[in-house]
Amino acid sequence: MKKFKILFTVLISFFTTLSAFAQTSEMSWVNKFQEMDSSQLTLLVILGVVLGVILLLLVLMIYLMSFMVTVFKSQNPALAEQPSWWDEFKLKYIVGKMKPVGGKEEQEMMLDHSYDGIVELDNHMPPWLANVFYITIAFAIAYFTYYSVLGLGKTQLEEYQEELKIAAIQAEEYKALALSSIDENTVVFDSSTPAITSGRSIYEANCAACHATDGGGGIGPNMTDEYWIHGGGIADIFKVVKYGVVEKGMIPWQDQLSPEEMQNVASYILTLQGTTPANPKEPQGEKYEPAIEEPLDALTEDELELVPVEEEEN
Repeated sequence: MKKFKILFTVLISFFTTLSAFAQTSEMSWVNKFQEMDSSQLTLLVILGVVLGVILLLLVLMIYLMSFMVTVFKSQNPALAEQPSWWDEFKLKYIVGKMKPVGGKEEQEMMLDHSYDGIVELDNHMPPWLANVFYITIAFAIAYFTYYSVLGLGKTQLEEYQEELKIAAIQAEEYKALALSSIDENTVVFDSSTPAITSGRSIYEANCAACHATDGGGGIGPNMTDEYWIHGGGIADIFKVVKYGVVEKGMIPWQDQLSPEEMQNVASYILTLQGTTPANPKEPQGEKYEPAIEEPLDALTEDELELVPVEEEEN
């Protein structure tokens, strides 16, 4: 009965540890469990019941075997005197054979020194602790051979370099994804040299025919003055480049240019403002004045508690 209680306690501890491990594994198995349909859940329940029955039968079999061994030992005293396999295993590999305390054996185990009349006994090291020590020695030899002698394992520096390469690849993928998702809501003015150079090449190849190489205008409007027909912000220019102005003969470029290229050419067009073209076209549209965003922490007049100054009478 005692062995049965121990086995039952071990099983409970195992399932408790398993549930705790499941809670720390980001609950991925729970998500998969929720995605199962009714037939899969039914099959899973049946398998669980079958495994539970098998486990219960195994526990009962172990209990019956221990009960039969106890009965046989009670009927045959010779068997009771013989140690079980577990007792022999525990004696040989776990606790070891202890020397009796007292008499000549104790005198042999006493060390020469004493502290305030207390004498230390030179007891043997338990086999389990000695085996753990031997295992650590074997592991250290195998570890040193694998990493230092054979050079099969990666050092910390090599793992760090590999992680840097992976991070660089992920950064490039993220950058490519971010550039491919640029639209009129996320476009920004890119003043970097590669972006302006790319935008200038695209402009000269596709836009100069209508707007002149220096941006002075021709068939299309002048790009160097402050007047714009559809707005002079980076988002406005990007939108015109992307969707075009079909009624005025400008085709949409979203099928021929990538979002990054449209951002580059829009940024280059903004750099043309204030330049002096050879034959500038007359201004068209309305004068564009960039909106000045008010700081979020700006205080209103009420918050400043401003009091109007009364004019003095002359």
